[in-house]
Amino acid sequence: MTTIRVRLTLIYSGLFLLTSVVLLVTVNLLLRRALSTRIARLPEVAVAPAAPPPGGQGGPVERLPHRSPLPDLVEDVIGYQWEVTGLTVGVLTLVSLVVGWLVAGRILRPIHRITATAQRLSLSTLHERIALSGPQDELKELADTFDAMLDRLERSVEGQRRFIANASHELRTPLAVQRAAIEIGLPQDVGEIRDTLLLHNRRAENLIDALLVLAQAEHGLDDKSPVALDQVVRLVVAEGGSPGVTVTVQAEPFVVEGDPVLLNRLVTNLLDNAVRYNRPGGTVEVTLSGGVLTVRNTGPHVPRERFGDLFEPFRRLHTTRGQGAGLGLSIVASIARAHGADVRASPHPGGGLELVVSFAG
Repeated sequence: MTTIRVRLTLIYSGLFLLTSVVLLVTVNLLLRRALSTRIARLPEVAVAPAAPPPGGQGGPVERLPHRSPLPDLVEDVIGYQWEVTGLTVGVLTLVSLVVGWLVAGRILRPIHRITATAQRLSLSTLHERIALSGPQDELKELADTFDAMLDRLERSVEGQRRFIANASHELRTPLAVQRAAIEIGLPQDVGEIRDTLLLHNRRAENLIDALLVLAQAEHGLDDKSPVALDQVVRLVVAEGGSPGVTVTVQAEPFVVEGDPVLLNRLVTNLLDNAVRYNRPGGTVEVTLSGGVLTVRNTGPHVPRERFGDLFEPFRRLHTTRGQGAGLGLSIVASIARAHGADVRASPHPGGGLELVVSFAG
């Protein structure tokens, strides 16, 4: 792919070379014409014989016209001039390429700065600005416009974060009060109704928690700290699992820069998904090796064309069972992106899924 710097270099060099060639060729042609015209105006030079015959005998001295050496000199000068011109054009070609490359790099330096800042920015580094200095030209105007856009984006993100924090309190509090009212206020003889209400209350709480975690992951990480991912995996496996499913774990030491709560939620959702959508007596294999977390289960077959739906919010496949909200793997994908990790799914031989989260080492 040809970069802008290469194209600008070729344009500068081409224009410089073209003007130089035109100038030198024009000078050579005009010089040749001027010399030829001046020499043509010179009078012919007459020369006498070298000496009269011996004894003083002889006729009158005859003066013959002699061809002037000036035309040959002109041809030599013009030929030399063309040789010098060819050498000069070659040197100018190299010089123009070098100068064009340096000039194009200097002109594009602010563009590289803008690009580097844009690539470095994330929701957790929106406070950074380009702050381009220099004359008030088009590039400075572009940088200032980009900084103004970042100001608006930062205010918008801060507003959303405040909304999430307020929603976390305002939504959880009434549900907690409702659960307490159900547990305390309803008598035991209406157990079926009481259990149904408590079940829906817990589902609402889980849904709100999942949505808040998803929103937090989508907004990036404010603070990062070293997290021993292998310890997180072992802790989640020890606390999770199901009596009808066998869970095995192999975890090598690996440290991730990130949020320990979100990483715990990532591993928890992967394990819950593998256990929930499994067959009776099935197995779940959890491995962590070289920064790659792999979770395999022996659940039902999932069509390959439906793999893209696994990480979309509120998407449930027809092969799944249970009462999940369809947010488990979408939360996993969001937390992984926030930590610079990649998530992919593939079919497990014999049924089930193999979910792989690859962290940058």
